[in-house]
Amino acid sequence: MVLKTGAGALADRRRLPTALRAVLGYYADTGVFDYASLSLKSEIDDRTEQMVDDVTARVEDALEAEFGQPVDFSYDTKLILPAQLTLGYVYRNARQQAPGDPVIDAIADGVPAVDETALEQGPAQDLAPREMVVRAEQMTRLSIEALLDGDMRDAINDEEFEDFEVEFEAGEGDRREPSKRREPWSGSEADRRRVAEVAQEALQSHLDGLLEDMPPVVAEAYQWAVDYSEAHQARDEHFRDLMTAAEDGDEDALDAVREEYKFATYDEEPATFTEREKALPYSKTQYARVGVIYDGMLDLYRLAGLDIDREFAKAIVLAIIGAQVWLDDVDDYDDDRREGQLTPVTAEYLLAPDDEAAYRRVVDVTEQYLDLAKTYATEADSPLTGVAVEYIYRSGVPGVLPGNPDR
Repeated sequence: MVLKTGAGALADRRRLPTALRAVLGYYADTGVFDYASLSLKSEIDDRTEQMVDDVTARVEDALEAEFGQPVDFSYDTKLILPAQLTLGYVYRNARQQAPGDPVIDAIADGVPAVDETALEQGPAQDLAPREMVVRAEQMTRLSIEALLDGDMRDAINDEEFEDFEVEFEAGEGDRREPSKRREPWSGSEADRRRVAEVAQEALQSHLDGLLEDMPPVVAEAYQWAVDYSEAHQARDEHFRDLMTAAEDGDEDALDAVREEYKFATYDEEPATFTEREKALPYSKTQYARVGVIYDGMLDLYRLAGLDIDREFAKAIVLAIIGAQVWLDDVDDYDDDRREGQLTPVTAEYLLAPDDEAAYRRVVDVTEQYLDLAKTYATEADSPLTGVAVEYIYRSGVPGVLPGNPDR
């Protein structure tokens, strides 16, 4: 108990690295100390970075063909964290079953074998540890590409091109060292849109080819998640109208925000969630907004014959919803309020009697999601996921919100 108390105190010291504070904080909350999670995280980061580099190279080839000169391309996204955690989950399970290390230097490529009945009946066979690793790496490649493709689509639809970063190679007469011959690009808005469209089209083309080589059930599972999410996005204007009316003090609009957004009931219920998760505030809208994509991603791993524990799945989906609220929606509060974007954070500032109450409610909503995610991560024996959830919480900056007593 003394050690846990001391760990909690250390976790609150902001001068320590956030990753270390997350390990200590998770231990203080759960009694699980797994410093090896930091090593596993580093390993997963390195291996998934190679996968992202492969995707980037494909995009760079397409951009070079479009613009007629070599280009460095990068895309800023945080969306691949759940794929990284799932790969770490499989690595840990495979290593616990293997006499030697089933994770080798070469990262598996190619199309994974598919277990077409796995979603209904569970995995049909027990995979050897090395085969678990191979299929997990193959499906992680597919998942990363699908997640980037979806994020790029959303960015293009919202006309947000700042995350598509490009540098074109300087002219042939430049005698500087090769590493210094890249120049920042200041293209027109039309050029930036074209860069984004070429990048997304390159991913979509390759992704479509991969899905065509797999049984239809894989594409169907992926498309189900996309359709579910897009059905929520189609209501964006309705929610914006509600927010505008609520800002003007319309009591009916406030009631609608509460009933249709904060405590909305599920029409098509997710198999992953139980009544406990469905009862959380904003559960239905945030599951449709971000959670369903990762639920669908986990189904892809299941279709590869991998045994993905239900508690692990709940931990991932709850963590990503909590991260959306605590990191993105909190940081974007001023912009979202100004632009009429309804989120759990802006909703609380409409529904609460004052700013201080709204601030407390935002913290409470976040903690409900992240605390439950940590509980499920511990039950699934995935300390890496538990530490990641703690990292999300300790990375938040709620001080930017009105009503914060420390502001």
